[in-house]
Amino acid sequence: MHVPDGFINAPVSAATGVVAAVAVAVSLRGARRELAGAGPGGSAAAERTAPLAGLVAAFIFAVQMLNFPVAAGTSGHLLGGALAAILVGPYTGVLCVSVVLLMQGVLFADGGLTALGVNITDMAIVTTVVAYALFRGLVKVLPRRRRSVTVASFVAALLSVPAAAVAFTAIYALGGTADVPIGKVFTAMVGVHLLIGIGEAAITALTVGAVIAVRPDLVYGARGLTQPLELRTSPLAGPADGTEAAEPAPAPAAAAEAAAPAPARRSVRRVWLAGLAAALVCAGGISYYASADPDGLEKVAHDHGIDRKAEDHAAKDSPLADYSVKDITNARLSGGLAGVIGVGATLAVGTGVFVVVRRRRSAATTERPDAAAGRPSESV
Repeated sequence: MHVPDGFINAPVSAATGVVAAVAVAVSLRGARRELAGAGPGGSAAAERTAPLAGLVAAFIFAVQMLNFPVAAGTSGHLLGGALAAILVGPYTGVLCVSVVLLMQGVLFADGGLTALGVNITDMAIVTTVVAYALFRGLVKVLPRRRRSVTVASFVAALLSVPAAAVAFTAIYALGGTADVPIGKVFTAMVGVHLLIGIGEAAITALTVGAVIAVRPDLVYGARGLTQPLELRTSPLAGPADGTEAAEPAPAPAAAAEAAAPAPARRSVRRVWLAGLAAALVCAGGISYYASADPDGLEKVAHDHGIDRKAEDHAAKDSPLADYSVKDITNARLSGGLAGVIGVGATLAVGTGVFVVVRRRRSAATTERPDAAAGRPSESV
């Protein structure tokens, strides 16, 4: 659903650019809290989330290369907003998808540069917000089980894709450059993206289910769903010899907590390496077999004349344009190498962004320890 240059006029493109910039700024602040452990799971969970955020961006980039057929002459691909939000949090998820869109636009000439604000608004913000809102609502009413997280992931991802189609139609109604009946655009976009949503839902549910099966502590959306065992005793219980106790015994749960050793931190290295390997295999190998049919937006644009106003991409001469390496004639080698480069570049940029975000939060917490402890700091 990458919108190219020329589909949307300059004023609306600029307006969506402002919306995207504000959303990214808000997400940077929110991601600091997510990566620092605010909310269910605490800082221990955050230490596991931070190293995975860059990997999630790289994985989304890789899987977006795997176009799958959805109808005659039409394909679809993962948008990734639901997957990112559920795995690493909604604010961090917006940043993950935004990094992917930036790398695709700059390196691979996929999605217009003047339309970057449109694409971030549609594919990063709308999908993430809609998916995570639906996901949280579902996990509140479903049984508190791991399977419920997977089911909620499927439904949230499924509906996030047509929501993005509706958002694009609204943007096009405001600033479309071709004279096309909006009703027809709406019907075509929502119809085809409902089908694409099924693929999105399957990929999201399978990925979340696979992670939650081996390391549920790594899934942001599953934090706080497992309640610790609490030991309780009757307040009427007294000493066995019938004498009156001088002092109440310490609470068993507190005593057990004090006596129990601190749990050892579990390394995320194996999961990180497995995720990276999966991303490299998808981008470097499986992508060769992806459907060559146009995706949902491309098909609708061609059928309804929206693409008449499309403009050449500013990065069309990039050595990686169209996901191939310039001057390499072997299509499989060229595409696979471009995919591997894209995964590496997205991983590097995404990880760099999240390391900076995490360190800034840590530095702020160090400077204001009273605020970190939930107490107002005293001015000197």
